[in-house]
Amino acid sequence: MRRLTFLLRPGWMALALVVIAFTYLCFMVLAPWQLGKHNRTSRENQQIEYSLNTDPVALKTFLPQQDSSAPGAQWRRVTATGHYLADVQVLARLRVVNSDPAFEVLAPFAVDGGPTVLVDRGYVRPEQGSHVPAIPRPPAEPVTITARLRDSEPTAPGKDPFFADGVQQVYSINTAQVSAVTKVPLTGSYLQLVDDQPGGLGVLGVPHLDAGPFLSYGIQWISFGILAPIGLSYFAYSEIKARRREKQGASAPAQPVTVEDKLADRYGRRR
Repeated sequence: MRRLTFLLRPGWMALALVVIAFTYLCFMVLAPWQLGKHNRTSRENQQIEYSLNTDPVALKTFLPQQDSSAPGAQWRRVTATGHYLADVQVLARLRVVNSDPAFEVLAPFAVDGGPTVLVDRGYVRPEQGSHVPAIPRPPAEPVTITARLRDSEPTAPGKDPFFADGVQQVYSINTAQVSAVTKVPLTGSYLQLVDDQPGGLGVLGVPHLDAGPFLSYGIQWISFGILAPIGLSYFAYSEIKARRREKQGASAPAQPVTVEDKLADRYGRRR
């Protein structure tokens, strides 16, 4: 065991702590983070693909009551008959559509015999930087709409709703926050209109079905977590071998110097 005492030196202990911390991060933080993103993206892709190949159903199938939400049915196409609350309008700002800035226009929609749901009517482009353009009002008469179910977004930290350019504006489509600023009870999930719908504006498409690089990134972090302690072990083993060779060289007996060696050394120098 004395051969391993060098591992207790400050440099080796610091290196071991760094390797342990890095390995912990790889297995407990970085790999789960990337694999979790892969799982969420794959689940959303499955929901989108199912939505594209499934006929619309009645909204009340998923949102029967005012306090309902449908996190497992995101992107499903649904139909609803009712009327817009045309005097209530909220803009979601700092959105990006087709690589350009946009506002998304939100309005409550009262379903006949059902709840009131927030509807994302689509997008409009800002004018002169970030000013709100003129936005057509939704129809006041009863209509039937087809839309996709969407999960409520988390609120943006440190960014509260505000009133500007004559309209209430928010930084995320969070149904609870929109309900608080409009004083209109809303369901937990909201709707995103498909094309050619009453009250629709610029159509928001669905994300591309791409799982992304998250799985490979997760596997890479797992590999790094495995290689780090292996590398530390290799360096420790190399140090042990080097110390063993030094010890063997120091303990080897010196060879006696013969007359022949002296003569060869003497005449060799003369040449």
